[in-house]
Amino acid sequence: MTLTSWPLHERPRERLLNGGAKQLSDAELLAVILQNGTRGLTAVDVARQLLIRHGGLNGILSARQVELCAQPGVGKATFACFEAIQEIVQRQMLESIRSKRVLTSSAETRNYLRAKFRNCQNEIFSCLFLDNQHRVMKLEELFQGTIDGAAVYPREVVKRCLHFNAAAVIFAHNHPSGVAEPSQADIAITRKLMAALQTIDVRVLDHLVIGDSCVVSLAERDLL
Repeated sequence: MTLTSWPLHERPRERLLNGGAKQLSDAELLAVILQNGTRGLTAVDVARQLLIRHGGLNGILSARQVELCAQPGVGKATFACFEAIQEIVQRQMLESIRSKRVLTSSAETRNYLRAKFRNCQNEIFSCLFLDNQHRVMKLEELFQGTIDGAAVYPREVVKRCLHFNAAAVIFAHNHPSGVAEPSQADIAITRKLMAALQTIDVRVLDHLVIGDSCVVSLAERDLL
């Protein structure tokens, strides 16, 4: 079943083109990506079932391929589209923060990190390498671990700072549990890294802990 039987002015793609994307519901936006339905279901019907099955857009975009493709009307091509959309959005956000000083665009920086890491199933320890104007030169994932944590090695962090000739850094890691509250281990490794980086005159500006709904700054809590 297709949307071609619908009146032209009611079809999601035509409504988007004529009046903009904001007027479309979540299901209608997904239908534009899906393009086609399946036997007995329009693309909008399939989209609605996806939203129910996965609990909303975030659940859909964080679903694994096997989970997403369990829905009739959804295949590998659709999964690839969703993955591409997420990557494009993240790269656009990274471009934005690269053109600004991190300290004056902290909200954008946090939004980017949340978008990049909040759906990761394992803990990932990353570093933003900054120049002497505190602009982002590189974001690099340095260490990956299990759902319970990632082993962090100060020697490797020092080597990467020297490689990029960084003047300062901001550390970031996600909590797969979704709770952004820093642990004692988070605080301890941050202070250990600060001591190591002092030897090469690299400042640690912050360590951000990323959860599902918020990002906690160790600097704002006076934990550095």
